[in-house]
Amino acid sequence: MQARQDGDIPASVPPARQLGRATLLAYGFGAVAYGVKDFAFSSFLLLFYNQVIGLPASQVGFVIMCALLFDAFVDPAVGFLSDHTRTRWGRRHPWMYASAIPILVAWLLLWNPPEWSHSAMLGWVFAMSVVVRSAVSSYEVPSQALSPELTSDYDERTRIMAYRYLFGWAGGLGMLIASYGIFLAPQPGQTSGLLNREGYVGFALAGGLAMLVAIVVSALGTHREIARLPDAGVARTTLAGSFRELVETLRNRAFAILMLAGLFYFTAQGISFALSNYLYTYVWLFHGMAYTLVGLVLFGGAVIAFLIAPRVARRFGKPDAAFGFMLAAAVLLASPYVLRLAGLFPPPSSPIMLPLLFTIFTINSACGISSTILFASMMADVSEDSEARTGRRSEGVFFAGAFFVQKCTSGLGIFAAGLILSLADFPDGARQGAVAEATIDRLTLLFAIVYFGLGLVAALLYRRFPFGRAEHQARLEKLSEQG
Repeated sequence: MQARQDGDIPASVPPARQLGRATLLAYGFGAVAYGVKDFAFSSFLLLFYNQVIGLPASQVGFVIMCALLFDAFVDPAVGFLSDHTRTRWGRRHPWMYASAIPILVAWLLLWNPPEWSHSAMLGWVFAMSVVVRSAVSSYEVPSQALSPELTSDYDERTRIMAYRYLFGWAGGLGMLIASYGIFLAPQPGQTSGLLNREGYVGFALAGGLAMLVAIVVSALGTHREIARLPDAGVARTTLAGSFRELVETLRNRAFAILMLAGLFYFTAQGISFALSNYLYTYVWLFHGMAYTLVGLVLFGGAVIAFLIAPRVARRFGKPDAAFGFMLAAAVLLASPYVLRLAGLFPPPSSPIMLPLLFTIFTINSACGISSTILFASMMADVSEDSEARTGRRSEGVFFAGAFFVQKCTSGLGIFAAGLILSLADFPDGARQGAVAEATIDRLTLLFAIVYFGLGLVAALLYRRFPFGRAEHQARLEKLSEQG
């Protein structure tokens, strides 16, 4: 293949192959690390610093969102540097190995803050959020960028991502179940243990060790694939040239559409995660085992997504399948809150409320996860589209963008959740069953409107993704002819 510009080094196209089960399992298992981080960050961080430590929800949300601004620089930097890393262990694995210990240390510090003043504590949240996210980026971006290098097969990429998201959700929900059932289980006389600060010590240690093990096992398990990865060559360039390459790479219409779709959906997901404990505790009045069961219910949705997403994408194509899944997810999650406001949903005292709610949660989870599997699979396909335009493979940069919008789950989502709580006039230190009905109504109305609106926009953007299987295959053939 001929270089498009001076200094560009043409990259070979990965073979269109199916991966062995051992490689799929090892690669997928690495996503446990992000799953643990994401669920704990999204579901407990706002609650911990607001209800346990005592900081105002809106201020905590704002500080966490500000930390997200650093990711706008960290993620593409990691992706770009990973793309340009040349070692005997390839481009991705050195980053994966090096990230394990920093993630563990930063995670423990985040959940064990010092006894400082109000403003100093907000500074601690900001600093530790930046360090945790940067350390996670140093693993997750190179690890995700590995996926399009493993194969160029259109359907196999969806299968790879199905494994990744299955393990990611398994890790996150496993942590969620352990949190509700072990670390934050209610003590005698309590209906909820979510406000027990001592429980967060074991919570932090278990999560940090789980992330460490997942990263090391995945890196070792995929190490043998290094010899089979395409050779991206060695490009010598100046700092100014590197910046021009980055800008040229990011000016890709397919990438821009996915970034926007992901930004809307992952923000909606972040709001849902950040408010989940508020909704479970104060709207649906969960007690005891209901918290544990919700984790199992959501994991059931992840298993369904693992089974159906590749099949539906093969039948209808990735863009149309992602559109349908995303639209269904938006409708499903908003529906019980809308029906509750209309007086048409069973109240918490009804024996059918929990089974009905869990059924909706299962189907919503399956649809939402299926859409994210296809989001990641389409992002992998953008690699060849970019190579055809620029002469370079820039998987790291593209998946840095994908990872950035995913982290909006714990940035913009938490910030928006804090605003929703403030607009609803939700009290600090609230007791279950003692919050005014008007406050609960405002909370549910705001949540339903915001979640559905963001999800609808994401669905419409998925529909506008500019190419499918036929265009991908034609592009692979053209690149092979030029090789």
